[in-house]
Amino acid sequence: MDASQLDLPPVIGHRGAAAAAPENTLAGMRMAHRLGARWVEFDVRLSADAQCIVLHDDTIDRTTDGSGTAALLSFAVLRRYDAGARFDKRFVGERIPSFLEVIELLAELGLGANVEIKPAAGQEAATGRATVGMLARSWPGHLPPPLISSFSRVALEAARDAAPAIARGYLFGRIPVNWREEVARLDCVTVHCDERRLDRTTARAVIDGGYPLLAYTVNRPSAPASCSTGASRRSSATAPTASSPPCPKAGKARQTGRASIHR
Repeated sequence: MDASQLDLPPVIGHRGAAAAAPENTLAGMRMAHRLGARWVEFDVRLSADAQCIVLHDDTIDRTTDGSGTAALLSFAVLRRYDAGARFDKRFVGERIPSFLEVIELLAELGLGANVEIKPAAGQEAATGRATVGMLARSWPGHLPPPLISSFSRVALEAARDAAPAIARGYLFGRIPVNWREEVARLDCVTVHCDERRLDRTTARAVIDGGYPLLAYTVNRPSAPASCSTGASRRSSATAPTASSPPCPKAGKARQTGRASIHR
């Protein structure tokens, strides 16, 4: 698949709607939809029993009332812990969801997805294969084709080999000088980077090279102003945001979003 076949919106909700609901939870996906997002981004990794789960960190300590390394805990054990209460008592009872649960909810809500492969050390290839395997089996036909992305070259290679038709994006912190070679080697169709480490010249080079540029995490309607690329820059806002309708209630310090800049 090439970039022209992706229906990327100007703004993608980061980990659901992490300003307004617990990140990477079903409540977060529902909140993103309620606040007007068309796509969401979230993280997939493996539990100890090789179940695809939606969780950003290696451990569950930050986002749940439990502790431990996710890759060493079975899905049944992970489900014992509350993944909502630390964010707000309104979300007590939220659990770490399975990848399949999230896909099924996205089908109901009509949301597209950027699925980040977030493997534990040593599980890069297995996580890449498992992620695209689930997408190949379960992604709803009425939704826009999904986009996978990762910082891990090994995970992207495994995903490409297992499901070459699923679009891939290469995640960078700072886009390296040899980005074209890295992206082409893995047949990626999008480039992702930290907006704080993005400059105008690099942004223009990526876009002129024919790649949609997805910058994370853009939380200000005017950002990244230093990277303005004229007509090719479709958005510098975030979803949800207090300053960018239709999301008037989510402007918090924890607010997260992802802006996509492409033709």
